[in-house]
Amino acid sequence: MKLKIFYSAFISACFIFLIAGSSFFNQNAIAEAEKDNHIKFSHKLHQDLSSCQDCHVPATTAADLKGRLLPEKEKCAECHDVNDSDACGTCHTTDDYQAFTEKKPSELVFSHLQHIDADTDCQICHAGIAENEQLTNLANYNPGMATCNTCHSETKLASNACETCHLNTADLTPETHLTANFSRSHKFMAGSPTADCMMCHDNNTCEECHSSTTALDVTNSSNSFYTPYGGQAIFSPRKLQKIQKAHELNYRFTHGMDAKNKSADCQSCHEVQTFCGECHAGDDQDFALAGVIPSSHAQAGFIMLGVGSGGGTHATLAKRDIENCASCHDTQGADPACILCHSDADGIKNTNAKTHTKGFLSSVNGDWHDDLSSICFTCHTDANARPNGIKGIGFCGYCHGAN
Repeated sequence: MKLKIFYSAFISACFIFLIAGSSFFNQNAIAEAEKDNHIKFSHKLHQDLSSCQDCHVPATTAADLKGRLLPEKEKCAECHDVNDSDACGTCHTTDDYQAFTEKKPSELVFSHLQHIDADTDCQICHAGIAENEQLTNLANYNPGMATCNTCHSETKLASNACETCHLNTADLTPETHLTANFSRSHKFMAGSPTADCMMCHDNNTCEECHSSTTALDVTNSSNSFYTPYGGQAIFSPRKLQKIQKAHELNYRFTHGMDAKNKSADCQSCHEVQTFCGECHAGDDQDFALAGVIPSSHAQAGFIMLGVGSGGGTHATLAKRDIENCASCHDTQGADPACILCHSDADGIKNTNAKTHTKGFLSSVNGDWHDDLSSICFTCHTDANARPNGIKGIGFCGYCHGAN
């Protein structure tokens, strides 16, 4: 018991020491940084005493970022007694009383004069600056690309061309793009609800690597690939593949799992009727009816016909997840796979594959009585399947009693 108390006290002491040490070193780091800049200043303390334009007067007329945008000593003297030698430590961190260290000139083209007026809130771009309490992290309050993009985009008046704001466009790669595994992990960033890829990229950028016009039907030898931007494909009559693809090279054997789980939207890049048809097609047949098919489709009893058969396994799968069927079969009608059996051309009960569950029709009132475009007439096509049909015959006989 005493040993447990000892260890608990020891761990608590270590924890308190780490917290205190972290705070101490953090304060020291801030103090050292302020010493290097010679000046200590709190925007938070001054925000209620004056506006940004009152102190940063040069910024209101600055047409570029080359000049000094910070307040001069004379501006501070309007409120502070700069001649009081006992109060110098209020702002200065050293005894030589040097001015705030200017940073190297910016490589951006920007005009404060063009962007601000008397009613401009500086925090629209410099968000959070009013809460800043030291001069060690001012760069964190400069606007990022996402802020600029609210106005500089294709749908707004301001241009989004790189050279509009950047003096040097040779290397504008964001830090997030410089990680070693970016090419494999960028899909997570692109799929994020807050993704901002379109600030710099368009669909053509994606298609430079994510080509989706053809299936992998070559031998995948070392001569079957070319590097992105390499140019080999331009001079070669052979069908080549880029090394960097959206999917791994064995994806042809596993893509069915993604399609079944709906974890990937294949149609965002691929045209089902043409792309899938390169593998899933038989000789002179529709790709949905021949060629490579899911293993469930090849099992005995997948399709069963006849009264009381229940339709077989495919009926169970369709009821369980019709969207899975739609990943290959066109539910808009271009694919005839379903209506080959699920149709009623003769208007006679129990002669066609059952589609509706028991008790499906709860009322005799419906649009089929007066609308020839009723969805019912998509499958029910006997001669009497129409508005104002003859009661007791064909389609109308299902409810009104067959003659």
